[in-house]
Amino acid sequence: MDTMNLHLKVWRQKDKNDKGRMVSYEAKNVSEHMSFLEMLDVVNDDLIKKGDEPIAFDHDCREGICGACSMVINGVPHGPEKGTTTCQLHMRKFKDGETIYIEPWRAKAFPVAKDLIVDRSAFDRIIQAGGYVSINTGGAPDGNALPIPKVNADLAMDAATCIGCGACVAACKNASAMLFVSAKVSHLALLPQGVVEKKERVRKMVRAMDKEGFGNCTNQYECEAACPKEISVNFITRLNREYISS
Repeated sequence: MDTMNLHLKVWRQKDKNDKGRMVSYEAKNVSEHMSFLEMLDVVNDDLIKKGDEPIAFDHDCREGICGACSMVINGVPHGPEKGTTTCQLHMRKFKDGETIYIEPWRAKAFPVAKDLIVDRSAFDRIIQAGGYVSINTGGAPDGNALPIPKVNADLAMDAATCIGCGACVAACKNASAMLFVSAKVSHLALLPQGVVEKKERVRKMVRAMDKEGFGNCTNQYECEAACPKEISVNFITRLNREYISS
């Protein structure tokens, strides 16, 4: 089993009021088969044994599903592997002796809670503003009986793959949440159950997005490039069209 030694530059910040700083660590005898989070687990084990404060980072499923593993690796949200979350990034993508810079999402709407953990509850409030279907659409059998054009079903599924990780915000120079909001608006508006409320939904969600302090989209596609689910910026076009027509 091949191993490597790495130099880590990690952002450490006690809380949202702390200024924060980059701190150097050594990651030794790291297996190339480890995930990035497993590598950080090893580093934290060493820190705990020394009596030092471990590096705080967010995670849950570690299967690329939940989007909790939000961190910027060498300037790229979720790291160098396209279409991959941090937890599914393996150390074989790095070289022995390499220096790796690890930082939290950088956005006014995502304040740092501690170290690499940011408060992403702004996304929750956007969803609460309108990212749901509130009308009675019947039970599951009724929904399955509704005829839906395949192109709409496929597009809705593509949009629904958004895991709300916030990589699009972290990658955008304006900290725009347009890709996230457009995916949530689109996957509902494309289906019969969501059509009834689509105009009210888009107005409420865009209003909530602006209130949270996210920036505007300038169509440079950093969001699509950083998205671990490779959500298309075409959904932003759909969002703008829905908003104008509302």
